[in-house]
Amino acid sequence: MKRNKMKTSFSDKAFVFCNTLFLLAFVIITLYPVLNTVAISFNDGIDAVRGGIHLWPRVFTLQNYKTVFNQQNIATGAYITVMRTVIGTVLALVTNALLAYVVSRKHFLFKSQLSLFWVITMYVNGGMIPTLLLYRTLGLTNSFWVYVIPSMIGAFNMLVMRTYMEGLPYALEESAKIDGAGDATIFVKIISPLCKPVYATVALFVAVGQWNSWFDAMLYNRMSSEYTTLQYELMKLLSSVMQQSGSANPGATTAAAAVTPVSVRAAATVATMLPIICLYPFLQRYFVTGMTIGSVKE
Repeated sequence: MKRNKMKTSFSDKAFVFCNTLFLLAFVIITLYPVLNTVAISFNDGIDAVRGGIHLWPRVFTLQNYKTVFNQQNIATGAYITVMRTVIGTVLALVTNALLAYVVSRKHFLFKSQLSLFWVITMYVNGGMIPTLLLYRTLGLTNSFWVYVIPSMIGAFNMLVMRTYMEGLPYALEESAKIDGAGDATIFVKIISPLCKPVYATVALFVAVGQWNSWFDAMLYNRMSSEYTTLQYELMKLLSSVMQQSGSANPGATTAAAAVTPVSVRAAATVATMLPIICLYPFLQRYFVTGMTIGSVKE
């Protein structure tokens, strides 16, 4: 009996040891690219080209960040990016949640047909030029709302919310209707509080997409500097640094000569991912599912 007990104890210890090593290796593999990018962003650009930088800058400098934050229109781009992220996320949550609630109801007649229609839009679109002509006809080009209105409805986000709402106990809705509650009351006071995990997930998807988007700024607001975005300005900065590095112009400025595409790209990556990293911990607690377990027993 004692021998079997010792064997079991050794197996448990071996499992814990191997599991700890695996998780530690997984953390190192996950964090190393981020820490390496941070180290390169604080390293001298010319020295970074040599390579060999791992977790700590070899020649410390702040020139890369000075180059990024001294970019023309960077403040305007940061303001527009923050505004489009906040407004776009809130409006996308409201519209997708309302649409998902309607489609998830059992008594809605066209739920299957509309769901199929939105699935098709995930694989087929009108193309770049027809979309540009449509936005121009609607007066969305050269305006802030071209960032917000087209992204208010997303088929994937709506289907995710619909699937989550369909998994909620139907007895909650029935009991509310017996008490005289309407659809608006049921959605606001019963469905929405239980959908916080999926709301947080979709909000993070939309916010990251809005924050990282730059192509729509180049396509629809290229001639309007007051509606530029942070990512578009950083993309232009990286392109200019690559051109200066490739041309090897002897008359290049000191700031341009002190940075390289590698170091500027690292600094721009750190500057853009930092707000999302700070936002994620506040949404992580909502990712825990099973909030309705035990609320209704059928």
